[in-house]
Parts: sequence; C-alpha cells; structure tokens
Amino acid sequence: MTDADPVRPPAVAPSGPAPHRPGPAGRWRARARSAAALAVLAAALPASAALTAGAAVLGALRPPSAPAAGRALTVLVSGGKMTKALALARSFHRAGHRVVLVEQHRYRFSGHRFSRAVDAFHVVPAPDDPRYAQRLAEIAVAEGVDVYVPVSSPLASRYDALAGSTLEPFCEVVHPDADTVAMLDDKHRFTGRAAELGLPVPDAHRISDPQQVLDFDFAAAPGRSYILKSIAYDPVRRMDLTRLPRPTRAETAAFVAGLPISPDNPWILQEFVEGTEYCTHSTVRDGRVQLHCCCPSSGFQLNYEMVEHPAIEDWVRRFAGALGVTGQLSFDFIEDDRGRVFAIECNPRTHSAVTMFYDHPGVARAYLESDVATVLPTPRSRPTYWLHHELSELLRDPASLPERVRIVLRGKEALLEPADPLPFLLVPYLQIAGLLLGALVHGRDWVRIDVNIGKLVEPDGD
Repeated sequence: MTDADPVRPPAVAPSGPAPHRPGPAGRWRARARSAAALAVLAAALPASAALTAGAAVLGALRPPSAPAAGRALTVLVSGGKMTKALALARSFHRAGHRVVLVEQHRYRFSGHRFSRAVDAFHVVPAPDDPRYAQRLAEIAVAEGVDVYVPVSSPLASRYDALAGSTLEPFCEVVHPDADTVAMLDDKHRFTGRAAELGLPVPDAHRISDPQQVLDFDFAAAPGRSYILKSIAYDPVRRMDLTRLPRPTRAETAAFVAGLPISPDNPWILQEFVEGTEYCTHSTVRDGRVQLHCCCPSSGFQLNYEMVEHPAIEDWVRRFAGALGVTGQLSFDFIEDDRGRVFAIECNPRTHSAVTMFYDHPGVARAYLESDVATVLPTPRSRPTYWLHHELSELLRDPASLPERVRIVLRGKEALLEPADPLPFLLVPYLQIAGLLLGALVHGRDWVRIDVNIGKLVEPDGD
C-alpha cells in the first residue's frame, strides 16, 4: 500500500464559531479524561485481541467466496476513517473490484487502511484545502481509477462535488454536482424544494439574526412548537432539541442569545413534529433509487436495523426522480401519529446504515452500474452495532447490561469480519488510541468517542 507525504494544515479555515480553547484547568481535565479513556481501552485489549484472533481462525477455515462475474474496476473511496467507507470497500472487494482508499493526514492511521479489502491507501489534503481536488485527480491517474465514490464528511460533501469537474476526465464520480449539494445541505432550501414538489415537510424559516426568533409569531400556530438547527454542520449542537418558544420571552431570548446565529452562519427555525423518527440511505443513479434502507433513528445512534416503510421509500423515489441526481442521499424523517411522513433534512452523503448490507452481493452493482433493481438489506441481515461503543455505554450505565447483551446477541458487529478481522482491532487501538494520545499531549477537549466515524467528536471539530 502507498502513502503520501504529510500535508500542511488547510489553507481555508472552516466556517462557524471560533475554536474552543480551554484554559489551563480545562486542559488538565481534558488530559485526565483522555488518560481514563486510554486506560479503559487498555483493559479491554486482551478481550479485543482474542475476538480478533478467533475471527481470523474462523475466516481461515471458511472457503473464499468467488467474486462476481464482470469487468473488474478500480474504485476510489474517500473517508477512510469511517466504518461506512470500510463497508463499501468490502462490498467492492467481494465483487472482484480493486479498492483505493484515501483519508486526510490527521486520520492517516485509520485501521481500515490495513483491511484486506483495501489495495492501496493514500493521504490527501483536508477537503477545504485548495489542493484537495488536484490530489484526488493525481491518485485517480496513478491508480487507474474507474469510479470515485466519496464517503464524505459533512464538510467534504461540497468539496467532493467541486472536485467532480476535476475528476470527470479520468473517472466517473458517484456524487451530486455542487449546486445540488448546496441545495440539499441547506436545510431551508431543501425543505423549500421538497414543498415545491408537493412532498410533505415541516414548516421552516431561515434565521440569520436572533431577533427574528423573538419577533416570530408563535401564537399564529397554536399547539405547534419549533426547534432551532444550524444550517452548517454542528457536531455538538445538532443534538439540541430545545422546544421554542420557551415559557417566557426572557427565557426564549436567553436561549437564542447563546447560539452563534449570524448572516454568515444562518440557522433554521423548524416546526417540531411529534412522532417516530427514521433515517434512510439511498444510492441513486440518474434519479433512480438503486439501493435503499430505512432504520429507526435517534440523536446519536450506533445501532441500525432495517424496517420496510413504503411511504418513506415512495417519498425518496419521488424526490430523487424529480432531481434526476446521481449520488448518495441520506434523509431524516418523522412519522406522526396519523401516519404522515415528513422529511426533516437531507444529507447528500453516505449514511452509516449501509453497514446493514454486509452480506448482500449486489451492493457493488447498485453503485457501479445503471438500471439495477433496487437493492435492500437481505432478509437474514442482522442489525449492526459497534462492540466498543456498547461497552462504553455499559460503563456509563451499568443498569443497561440487559439491553447491551440483547444488542450483541441479535446483531452483527460492524467492524468484525472473519475474512477481514484487523480493522476491528486497529480502529480502537491504532486509530482512536492515536487520537486520544494527541488529545492527551495537547490538552484538547472532546465530547465523545465515535468509533463508527473513527474520531473524537470535539466542540468545534470536523
């Protein structure tokens, strides 16, 4: 496998509030937290190593699967730190294709680069670096890439779209164009476009000044409540579902004053719909849904279980067909108590729910070919989970032991694969441990460990 030289920091600073820098006492608290997390990882190492070894033995005893018939392609996959990139790499590899994985310098020690499904690994600049698109093009030429499948972070979606014009002379790009990504990523523009198509969405208003919230006529919609959501990706505040208005105008003003709302960082005031939340992933070619899954959702979810929901699937098909788009679309939906489904937002990128396709032989065709019958998770597919996340939840809440056991017994560990066991061990003990060591040395604060995305979620991180 190959690796590029380290790159300089991004030339363009990310938008949003200034980075959070804790004082000396805060840095020591952050260091103590990182040290504690490393100690927990160390304590779990013997069990993790034993599981990896057992999976490797099981994989050695199984006969190798025969690759699917057809021309072998070279597929470039970005987002190498994330489990969903590994899931796609494994699917392409099982179908007989060659996989080139890329990731930025900060996450160059991704455990996924050591996967048997990865034939080559390259470091690329951060997506907002001006050299990003050119580096992807250089890799595409050097590796003879046929198709680029971005597994984008929220920041990278736009830059992968902009890179498309640079890459298209060398390979196909399975990603929407920049204008479509900008529309879909803007929660207000997305709801407006869906409403134009006659598709149900909650009432929504663009907010660029806190005073707009105070001036909003909540009384005109009796019985309704609203929430504020950042249009730009906010890894921490996206969990806040505080209902508005607050009991008093002063409380509403105090809440809004604590949010970084500005003309350069607009938010959306969106009607809160009571009901059951779902998340979906769809792979679309020329407006045709070729792969689809739907799961019950929650704010911070690392468990995915397929549910068939015809009304949601129909909503997605109508929207994708009207756009005529090619790429990966992930939607959040709410179903109210009357059975009506409302799309809350759309993220033009891969959803981690694709891990549910771990045993489906048709994933590669759905991504790489046209006019393929829609691929759904197989009936025997088990819900996916991340064991190290379940263990951390157990440490946080020992009373949840029965729930953790239930998840493990009925599910499929997303990283652990007998034919490809190393990522299960190296993601926590190389990738996450390396990030924790960096946080320990520099006193950087973090909110939580996300083993699925393969990073530490930081207050003002990516």
